[in-house]
Amino acid sequence: MTSHASAPFTDALAAGTLVLDGGLSNQLGAAGHDLSDELWSARLLADRPEAITEAHLAYFEAGADVAITSSYQASFEGFAKRGITPDRAAELIALSVELARGAAVEAERRGDRRRLYVAASVGPYGAMLADGSEYRGRYGLSVAELEGFHRPRMEALAAVGPDVLALETIPDTVEAEALLRAARGLGVPAWLSYSIAGERTRAGQPLEEAFALAAETDEIVAVGVNCCAPEDVEGAVETAARVTGKPVVVYPNSGETWDAGARAWTGRTTFAAEQVEGWRDSGARLIGGCCRVGPGAITSIARTLDEVA
Repeated sequence: MTSHASAPFTDALAAGTLVLDGGLSNQLGAAGHDLSDELWSARLLADRPEAITEAHLAYFEAGADVAITSSYQASFEGFAKRGITPDRAAELIALSVELARGAAVEAERRGDRRRLYVAASVGPYGAMLADGSEYRGRYGLSVAELEGFHRPRMEALAAVGPDVLALETIPDTVEAEALLRAARGLGVPAWLSYSIAGERTRAGQPLEEAFALAAETDEIVAVGVNCCAPEDVEGAVETAARVTGKPVVVYPNSGETWDAGARAWTGRTTFAAEQVEGWRDSGARLIGGCCRVGPGAITSIARTLDEVA
C-alpha cells in the first residue's frame, strides 16, 4: 500500500536534492515562546498552535522544501503525564502534520511555486523521558517494547498523510530495529537518521552496522544522521551511501553542545553552508539543519545548492 503523498516525495528525492528546514525549537524560542516544559515544542500544539505554523512558514520562506513537524517529543505517554487523554493526544499528534501542511499552503498563497513537503517527526524514546537519554540510548528496553511505544504515534501521524516519516535522532541500533518494524505497513515512506558521535551511534555501535539495518527495508527511502556535530557528517554520508545504496539525509546541529543538566547550549558554532557541497557530492539528497540552525543558515544552504546544481 502506498499513500497518495508518497510517490511525489520519492520522485522528488530521486530527481535531486531537497532542502530541509532548521531547528524548530530555536525558531520558536527566538519568537519568545518558553520551551522549558518536558513536552518541549509539543506543548505548543495545545497552547499556541499558530506559533508552530509561523515557525514552519519562516523556514519555507527561507528556502526549505521540507518542514519537519513539531511531533518529535509528542507521544501518548508524554501527553498522559500532563493529564491529556489518548483521544486528545491523537488529535494533537495529527495536528502537528496539519500545521506544517497549513504553512505550506500559506507559502503557496504568498507566491511560492515550489512543491513543498511535510516530514512527520518521530523522535526517540529518550525524548519522552526528557532527561537527555536520547543522546545516550541503551534504555534497557527490548525491540518489542520500543516498537510498542513508537507504533501508535506513527499510526496517528501516518493517518493524516504526511509525505514522509522522519525517524530521527535515533541513538541506538536497538531502537532503530524497533522503528523499522513499526514502519512496516503504514503506507508512508520514511527516513532513518541517527544521532552520532564520530564514527559511531551515540550508544557506541559502528555506523556501518547501524546503517546496514535499513539497507533492505523498502519503507526506508533515505538514511543518515542528524543532531550531530557538522564535522561528523561527511564520513557518515559516505558510509551510509556505501552500505545502503539509498539517498542520504543529513541535518546536523550548529556545532554547539547541549548540556542536559543545565538545559542550555555551550560551545561555538561550526556549521557553515559551504560544507553542504561536499555532503551532496558524497551522496546526501536531503540537507538541512537541526538544533541552533536557523532560517538564515537554511537560506545559505539553499543558495549554495542552487549554485552548485
